[in-house]
Order: sequence, then C-alpha cells, then structure tokens
Amino acid sequence: MRETPEELDKLQSLLDFSLSGSTAHLRSIVEGRTITAAQLTGVLTGMCTLALSTVTAKGEPRISGADGHFLHGRWHFGTARNAAKARHLAARPAASVAHMRGEDLGVFTHGTVEELNPEDAETTADWQELLAYLKDFYGDDAFDWNREVVYYRLNPHWMTVYAPDLDKLTGT
Repeated sequence: MRETPEELDKLQSLLDFSLSGSTAHLRSIVEGRTITAAQLTGVLTGMCTLALSTVTAKGEPRISGADGHFLHGRWHFGTARNAAKARHLAARPAASVAHMRGEDLGVFTHGTVEELNPEDAETTADWQELLAYLKDFYGDDAFDWNREVVYYRLNPHWMTVYAPDLDKLTGT
C-alpha cells in the first residue's frame, strides 16, 4: 500500500459518492458486497490486468487489455506509443477500466487519463517515482522507457467495487 491517509480519504469519498449516485440496480448488487478504500489498496497490489475502454474518432468503443498498477488510489497503465489506444487517448482522454477476478472482485472506474511521460514535453512531477516502481517491477531494461512506452494515470470521477468476500481475496 502506497497511499497516504489523505489519498485513502479521497478514495473512500469517491467510492461512497459513486455508489450513492448509482442506479438502484447497481446498488442492489454492490451494497453490502463492497470493501473500503484501505481494504481495496491492500488487495490491488502488483500488476492487475485491466480491460481498458477507449473511443475511436467515429465514436465507436474499443476495448483492450493493459497492465494496471493501482498506486496512490488511482490506476496507472501503459502502452506502446504507436498503439491505437494511445492515439485514442491522445485525442479523447475519457476512459473506463475494469479489473475483475472471477466472481470475487470487480473494480469499475470511469475518468480522464493524464499522460505521465509525454515524448515532446515535460513529464509529470511524480513520473520519476512511478518510473522507479515500474523499472523495479518489469526490469530496468524491459523497454526504452523514454521513447517506446507511454504511461497514463486515470483520474477517476466514478469508481465502484464489488467484493462479496474479502477473506477470499486476502487468503484469510
């Protein structure tokens, strides 16, 4: 868990706000079968496979996979700079991601991406911290980190979690 107390509070507020504003149908599924922000950050460690949804110039949805890392209460993911999803996100930064583990966990997030390491501009203030984490995870020489890959942070405006049995997720 890399989240500060403030980041956990912000994430918990987002989870509460999102669920309270959801449809009755979604609330009937999730209420009583969710976990707190602190529990979520304990479950979402390492790499989590994401289903990433973007939109083409024609407004057509596209879904693809991405390696997701949940750090500081937000999803971070990357792709090749020449990938279709990179073009989609550059033009239309709204995105949705889902991380699911069978029937035991579903984390659904909508938001706007922020490019962390633009090729021709300054990186974000926290890029070096994230890059150190990624190099530790994937290996220092896994990619040409400056030219080959682009990384994003999904700044969420909506997130909900379905987790009916925390013990199954934590192995306790």
